Amino acid sequence: MSKPSLLNPLKSVRFLFKKPKTLRYPFELKEPAQRYRGFHLNDWDKCTGCGNCADICPNEAIEMIKISNLEAKPEEGKKNERPQLDYGRCCFCGLCVDICPPGSLRLSRDYFHIHFDTKTFVFLPKDEKTELEKFFPSEEYSVLKASLSHRKKYYEGFVSDLRYTLFEPVRVPMPEVPPKKRKLSFIEQVIGYNREEAKKEASRCLECKLCEEACPAHLKISEYIHAIYEGQNDESLKKIFNDNPIPGICGRICMKYCEDACSLRLRGEPLAIRWLKRYVADSIQNYKSALEQKPAKSTGKNIAVIGAGPSGLSVAYFLSLKGHHVVVFDALSGGGGMIRTGPPLYRLPLESIDKDVNYIASLGVEFRFNIKIGQEILFQDLLKKYDAVYIGTGLTESRSTRVKNAKKCLLALDFLKDNKIGKQRKVGKKVIVIGGGNVAMDVAREALRLQYIQYPDNGVITRTVSLEDWDEMPATKEEIEEAKEEGVQFNPAWGPKEVLLDDKGGVKGLLCKKVKSVFNEQGQFAPVFYEEKEMFLEGDMIIEAIGQAPDFSFIPEDMVHSLKFTKFKKVKVDKNGMTSIKGVFAGGDIVNTNLDAVTAIADAKIASEGISKFLKKLISPPT
Repeated sequence: MSKPSLLNPLKSVRFLFKKPKTLRYPFELKEPAQRYRGFHLNDWDKCTGCGNCADICPNEAIEMIKISNLEAKPEEGKKNERPQLDYGRCCFCGLCVDICPPGSLRLSRDYFHIHFDTKTFVFLPKDEKTELEKFFPSEEYSVLKASLSHRKKYYEGFVSDLRYTLFEPVRVPMPEVPPKKRKLSFIEQVIGYNREEAKKEASRCLECKLCEEACPAHLKISEYIHAIYEGQNDESLKKIFNDNPIPGICGRICMKYCEDACSLRLRGEPLAIRWLKRYVADSIQNYKSALEQKPAKSTGKNIAVIGAGPSGLSVAYFLSLKGHHVVVFDALSGGGGMIRTGPPLYRLPLESIDKDVNYIASLGVEFRFNIKIGQEILFQDLLKKYDAVYIGTGLTESRSTRVKNAKKCLLALDFLKDNKIGKQRKVGKKVIVIGGGNVAMDVAREALRLQYIQYPDNGVITRTVSLEDWDEMPATKEEIEEAKEEGVQFNPAWGPKEVLLDDKGGVKGLLCKKVKSVFNEQGQFAPVFYEEKEMFLEGDMIIEAIGQAPDFSFIPEDMVHSLKFTKFKKVKVDKNGMTSIKGVFAGGDIVNTNLDAVTAIADAKIASEGISKFLKKLISPPT
């Protein structure tokens, strides 16, 4: 080994004028990678407060905090909560970003926070939109000030990519009869999930429960869907029946507010909650053996329910479980009320209705069909004989446009009722349906099927005319799209002016006028027309489907006058579901403005509790 030279240290002189290999920090900064995982950013406008980020965090570094000045909007799937980060726990793994349904949570390329107070390591992440004062452009940013209050603007790093998210954005397709085939008959359109499809769809649920807050009846949706995933259909049915005694019905026609609030919808498709409910109801042949429910000991109290629709069925179910004897009266020959006569067979078969009704009857509920209150039995006699009365009669009367010759038109509810449980109607070759709501879609799609059945070899046409334009039409997008697929022709933003007749007094068409606006500046229904713009639609049959009204003719006139109504012309009830008449409760479409089965169930839950309290004299009668 050679001896070291005294001149060796002088060799380093040659490096004095070369650029160093190391960064001259803090005068030079190394740019982090494009997908660097630094401090969190959160877009509060997109964030729903679902809490999935907190649930998945392996270090429990995220806590959901209620924000007092944020408004919760359950119907939109939004909570007034936002995630709070504790950087004493966070390991910057990015799982919270990968599970974030709206993609609001991201990780920036910032990673400097210089502070001696450990409390500052806990913060509510925001971004430039809501905390502009804490974000600075590159030329104003200083690493010497770097902290959670001095950050670089537009410096995103790790963001959510739908290709690699920890949730499945696309739902399992629902098997359906194709449009060209289904319009030729009344076969049920939706085929339904099989076991494998249902499990796969159930696996998409993130269990954030935004859907449960949006559901009027507040079903334990995440619990019954988890049971489906586990293959425990009996357990799933029990969870459903805690809050909803008509799953076969709701699994087909529910308005699915829950799906409108599902966190998955924001960057993908919402969970198929309605179809999963239907799957459970259809997969179990015998509700009674699966549920093993037994009513409580008899209280000796008798309650009369007028109307066997969703509201009446539900209140009877809840009250029977409490030990009360319930008698349900209905003018129809079977249960279901308006849903027995309204939704066509291709949407809601009678056997699905009867399955739910028969189970409720098995609990001891007594059904008396083909009885009209006010005729066979007087309303005032019910008040004398029963300890409480519940009215759930729904909207049973069709409204008319009352334009010239409107008496030549058919009314929607009569048309639907006859085709479903009565004598099937003979339809024209050119049918015009007035209306843009879901009932109008039912009428149009049913008329079209009848046309193909009655005129298999002839050209037929079904049209709709609605005051509302495409963006205002009250029918669901699903109903509109399915009607289009089947060949229904739409004429939005046109209103009826006159039904034109031929020389023999028969219908030859509809004269329409162009709509300028449907609602006034206050949002009230007040249509305005371009009187000079007219359109004639040829037709030999016109059906009016512009809305429904209640029928209170069964209540004596003096009692009807004592009923109080809301500004929406709905029966006014208190927090217990009681009307202004002592001992008379109400719910369903005559009370709420949603006009759907699941809201009727919610009304029934409230009223069943109210009736029980009333019978125990825990609540005072109305004044």
